[in-house]
Amino acid sequence: MRLSSSVLYLPLFGLLPLVLTGCTMSSNAPATPEQGVAIQGRVMGGQVPLWGAQLYLFQANTTGYAGPGIAGSTSNASKSLLTSAGNTTQDTAPGDATFDDYYVTSASDGSWAITGDYTCTGGAQVYLYSLGGGAGTNSYSNSGAGLLAALGSCPGTAGSTGNTFSSGLFIVINEVSTVATAYAFAGFATDALHVSSSGTTLAKTGIANAFANVTNMETLGTGGGVALTTTASGGTVPQAEINTLADILATCVNTTAPSSSACTNLFTNAQTNGSTGITPSDTATAAINLAHNPGLTAGPLYSFFSLILPTAPFQPTLTSAPNDFTIALNFTAGGIGTPSAIAIDGSGDAWIANNGSTASVTELSPLGVALNSSPFTVGGLQTPSSIAIDLSGNAWIANDGNPGSITGLSSTGTAIGASPFTGGGVNQPGGIAVDGSSRVITGNNDMGMSGDVAVFSNSGTPISQSTGIGVADQGVAVDGLGNIWAINEYVTSVQKVVINQTTGAYVSATNYDPGINDPTGLAIDDNNDVWIATHGSKVVVLNGSGTVISTGSGLFVGGGLQYSQAIAIDGASNAWIANTHFGSPANGDLSEFSQSGQVQSPNAGYTSSTMSSTSPMALAIDGSGDVWVTNNGNSSVTEFIGAGVPVITPLAVGVENNKLGTRP
Repeated sequence: MRLSSSVLYLPLFGLLPLVLTGCTMSSNAPATPEQGVAIQGRVMGGQVPLWGAQLYLFQANTTGYAGPGIAGSTSNASKSLLTSAGNTTQDTAPGDATFDDYYVTSASDGSWAITGDYTCTGGAQVYLYSLGGGAGTNSYSNSGAGLLAALGSCPGTAGSTGNTFSSGLFIVINEVSTVATAYAFAGFATDALHVSSSGTTLAKTGIANAFANVTNMETLGTGGGVALTTTASGGTVPQAEINTLADILATCVNTTAPSSSACTNLFTNAQTNGSTGITPSDTATAAINLAHNPGLTAGPLYSFFSLILPTAPFQPTLTSAPNDFTIALNFTAGGIGTPSAIAIDGSGDAWIANNGSTASVTELSPLGVALNSSPFTVGGLQTPSSIAIDLSGNAWIANDGNPGSITGLSSTGTAIGASPFTGGGVNQPGGIAVDGSSRVITGNNDMGMSGDVAVFSNSGTPISQSTGIGVADQGVAVDGLGNIWAINEYVTSVQKVVINQTTGAYVSATNYDPGINDPTGLAIDDNNDVWIATHGSKVVVLNGSGTVISTGSGLFVGGGLQYSQAIAIDGASNAWIANTHFGSPANGDLSEFSQSGQVQSPNAGYTSSTMSSTSPMALAIDGSGDVWVTNNGNSSVTEFIGAGVPVITPLAVGVENNKLGTRP
């Protein structure tokens, strides 16, 4: 394959796979290629068949990173799977981005068939890319018409993750399938020709989960959107928003050329940086760019689309311009009740601490399905306030009662040892974290201004206790060097606690005063800098020596920050903050900042109807780049699909390898 040279992003990270020591970060040996199965379907522009569209079959790469901010190159190019056998044709147009690749062509009714003339790597992720074609009786082929459909894991591999396709599968490729696919794998896609993970075990898990999430947003066999998720009981989907995005793409797909006003409007507002950067040449790459920049150009895109609203091919649609074009699913399964905290394990499962009338923990799959008969109520859970995952996949929960305790749950939800564990200084623990040796750290608050940090073994045995610092809320984190950071909400300070990395014994503690009010949470990026969210609608960043490094007044503001509750870092070291708004309307939102402090979210933050009138208390980012938020006010969890950059999970693996805030 010869690749287009028009993609000129500045990479955030190197394109070579990570070579890390942690067992969950290792790369797998190449799998044996599997003989492909026959598949067929139709390609549609809106509700009209596309004739003459060229359909390429691609396998996601596993030799280098692709995704937002990373340039397309030979090291992260998707692998073309079709061969010269059977009914395929070779692209022979020099200079074309797909030059030398084989494809099948859609007939006058949009139908196409692939007879199995390909092999794919067992467990690898496969997708279809349709390019060009004419709508209905249109005599012109629109080279700007690009469409996607995610098929999932290569067939024939027992136990593979994803919507594995089988022989005879019928697939409709249209604008709805394109939106669902683009958003689901956005964290691994630079454009339609460059979809790639690093090849580590965690990365391949993340991309498999991303492809599988497409089934929660559309029906592969019909190309139709869904109002309820197809996998999770009680899961809801913003169907009108997905349809609106699909309709915006259709205004371009159903025209004669990419120079049409519909295509020009779309491509201008769907560049690599929103309204700036590299302009896409087809609607599939435009959809990926929209997923990367959901808050930058929603208004202008909707304004143009609203002119054709009565005749839009996909219904229902939004009836007014959205604040942003994030796609957020909502889940209530597994007994979620007044959720206070969330953490992601190495499989991409979300663990939620429920602080409701019945203290419990919920485990959801990456698709929002309740696992292991959760909710779990064992192990002495009482007013759970925070949760963390260790290297073995066990969950540790801080029980913020009086005097309080910690609970350990196995990866299947059974109590560890003699849970709940007390002693060792545990006293109303508000925050909990796990270090690279699976030691459990709690931040304790006795409301008497003399709280401390306590360290436990992964069997619940007390190891050490720091001096009193008055820790509260969820403000405990471990950096990549093993240092513990804790916030003191009552005297607005931050403390760095050093422990012996071999024994876990307490060594020293240093207090820093960055000049902030009401700190509520903190997280660590790939430089081991400490990001602190505050109720004062500001974010401050400290380096490892406790010096404020954020710009201007020393504080980042804007992007929807208001009464911030929690903070998390994604795989590009972007900071995500959950905010609660008071007044009318009382809408929660998410803020996003780049590592340099540049606001990425719109003025009102990223919003979702499922967060309206609720209290987003905590958030976490998974290995697919999805941002998960707990809604304390309506006992649900919202998943913003592909909004972030895939990150190493659980956080303890990032600590173990000094790779916090990086891609898996």
